[in-house]
Amino acid sequence: MAIHKPVALYPTFKELKDIPLDEFPELSSYLSSGPGWRKQNWLWGQEFLSYIGRNKSQHTYTRFRSEIEKFLLWSFVIKESPCDEFRKTDILDYADFCWKPPQTWISLTNHDKFQPKGDGNYVQNKAWSPYRLVVSKGDNSTPDKKKYRPSQQTLRATFTAIIAFYKYLMDEEYCVGNPAQLAKKDCRHFIKDAQVKDVKRLSEEQWLFLLETVTAMADDNPRFERNLFLIAALKTLFLRISEFSERPDWIPVMGHFWEDTDKNWWLKVYGKGRKLRDITVPSSFMPYLKRYRLYRGMSSLPLDGEKHPIVEKLRGSGGMTARQLSRLVQEVFDHAYETMKKQQGEEIARKFREVSTHWLRHTGASLEIERGRALKDLSEDLGHSSMATTDTVYVQSEDRKRAESGKNREV
Repeated sequence: MAIHKPVALYPTFKELKDIPLDEFPELSSYLSSGPGWRKQNWLWGQEFLSYIGRNKSQHTYTRFRSEIEKFLLWSFVIKESPCDEFRKTDILDYADFCWKPPQTWISLTNHDKFQPKGDGNYVQNKAWSPYRLVVSKGDNSTPDKKKYRPSQQTLRATFTAIIAFYKYLMDEEYCVGNPAQLAKKDCRHFIKDAQVKDVKRLSEEQWLFLLETVTAMADDNPRFERNLFLIAALKTLFLRISEFSERPDWIPVMGHFWEDTDKNWWLKVYGKGRKLRDITVPSSFMPYLKRYRLYRGMSSLPLDGEKHPIVEKLRGSGGMTARQLSRLVQEVFDHAYETMKKQQGEEIARKFREVSTHWLRHTGASLEIERGRALKDLSEDLGHSSMATTDTVYVQSEDRKRAESGKNREV
């Protein structure tokens, strides 16, 4: 029997808080046309996601919305059973489904879930699907949905969200157990990882080439001053792209750069987990900050309480979204790739086809460890909850020694 293409269940957090279902007629009809438990399970999902949206970051809400939506769609369309009746075996069935979902549930690009109709209502976007086949940057082969498999990171995110969902349902006394917690340790798709950790980063030579490239771009055309400042900041201050973006609950402003009584400079950042932290700003970064401010017609150093967005739009006013900032970074990656390809060939340049914005944070942290900076200090700048996280992700000295000793083996 053919499996029906799923419908989107939840809009953005802003729309979710007071969602009038009559403005989403297709969703309302779908929920009302099935058994009564379908609407009830949807309402539980709405409650849970409203709680996440209020108390967690926008990124966490988006991630959890995706996972809860997939889980409830599976229970509605495939399992045809309410989630409060599931046992461990049902969750393991769901993990099998996630490992190989129907091709009609997979898309190749991100799409909005709902589209405005023009009369104040929203209709389902027929191009949307709950799963997405991610194609590696630089891979020009034809995408094949049959090859879709979730990564280990995606599987962990799936279980994290469903476990949190059941915990919420238990706290609200909607159900009496957490089958997802029990199922996680028995999921056959998890792989015990004893691999060498491959941190996605640039080498020091590649980083210097990137910095020289964007500096030359800014020297030739002032339009690229933003790009230069952003690239230098992400790498040197170990920032996530979202930490420089304008969000509903936080706008990064120049006044968040501040100087203490010992003439040390810091940057106040609102990061993951809705946590504020202060990052050390090295002397080597100050010329890039001064250059960007002078380009914008400001004083060379930030003033206390200054409200100008740290990275400003060229047209209009206000700060920029994470997606807009990512485009500025990608523009430099593309230029570095083309420049290096002309100078040194495709094989050497191809790293710039794979690189993403987060590589800059990894690059900065890895180079700091290699120069011998104390792990505790670096961990606090990175915003890690413990040094163990920093150690696991970035410290690879033993692996490097093993690789060096293994190079000279005889055949």
